[in-house]
Amino acid sequence: MTTLAPAAPAPLRIGPHTVRPPVVLAPMAGITNAPFRTLCREFSGGKGLFVSEMITTRALVERNEKTMQLIHFDASETPRSIQLYGVDPVTVGKAVRMIVEEDLADHIDLNFGCPVPKVTRKGGGSALPFKRPLLRAILKEAVAGAGDLPVTIKMRKGIDDDHLTYLDAGRIAVEEGVTAVALHGRTTAQHYGGTADWEAIARLKEHVPEIPVLGNGDIWSADDALRMMRETGCDGVVVGRGCLGRPWLFGDLVAAFEGTGARQTPTLRQVADVMLRHATLLGEWIGDESRGVIDFRKHVAWYLKGFAVGSEMRRKLAVTSSLEELDAQLRELDLDQPWPDGADGPRGRTSGNNRVALPDGWLKDPYDCAGVGAEAELDTSGG
Repeated sequence: MTTLAPAAPAPLRIGPHTVRPPVVLAPMAGITNAPFRTLCREFSGGKGLFVSEMITTRALVERNEKTMQLIHFDASETPRSIQLYGVDPVTVGKAVRMIVEEDLADHIDLNFGCPVPKVTRKGGGSALPFKRPLLRAILKEAVAGAGDLPVTIKMRKGIDDDHLTYLDAGRIAVEEGVTAVALHGRTTAQHYGGTADWEAIARLKEHVPEIPVLGNGDIWSADDALRMMRETGCDGVVVGRGCLGRPWLFGDLVAAFEGTGARQTPTLRQVADVMLRHATLLGEWIGDESRGVIDFRKHVAWYLKGFAVGSEMRRKLAVTSSLEELDAQLRELDLDQPWPDGADGPRGRTSGNNRVALPDGWLKDPYDCAGVGAEAELDTSGG
């Protein structure tokens, strides 16, 4: 066991909801579905805030079948937190009102952090805050439609180092009644490469002292979360890639913030048990065991990072299609392996220094909002 330095931060308040400790699971496409949120909540003892996969507002309003499944919350989830993505103020307003009228969630987060080229080249995602009037219009409609439900936003620093938007966006958020802002300390151009700029999180906190500021980026361990809080003065942390293949990280975070210091270092046998449970939950959620195991395949490498597992066995695990087969393959591993040194650290996407895809002339005028159409609202996520 590694002992972490104790900390006693103030509770994070998201409207009427108190989040203690101030830890939030970041929305990730294809990852933070109901089964994964269940695992993370189990390890945290139900403490923290766990946000759904990103939901496109147009798909929600049109009651797309896949979307309606994604917005399902387990009865034990409280508060129910849903992230929306939209580029049209009217559609965003309709989606928010639908959530309120049909009691679909208790908290709404808006995504302005997606760096995916097929979104930004249409003016959506992390490209959108550059158009200040459009950002303001979306937030105005969302807050007006939400009534008593708190609305928060997640964003990036800006498009690149020459086109930073986060301070303006934070001020607009305050003026339009947004409850809290989360900042990923990278630009769109960085994608997930390089090192997250925690100093930007500190500057945003100073710029918008009226509302909570949450920090995101390069939190791979509970120690990282405590350090971010100390160095930036932020009110909470948002954990994304750090929990890939590590749902027990939320147990570490609770222990760290409560000052008990316990850190989980599972053996490969314990990790294999979690893998099997994760795949089982996916099959139950999808309603098809085989599809659940197939969906689980993307998680295999993350769970096994750092363990001595040969390439051939990794390949076999990555093509399993039943729980029986997955269990049998896992039992062939040397399950007595202890938690390996260096098992923490970057997982998931790590690309960076990419040219940002934007609509023609996008950067000429931050107040010219022409050119953002419905095609910018694709069923993808990121941030």
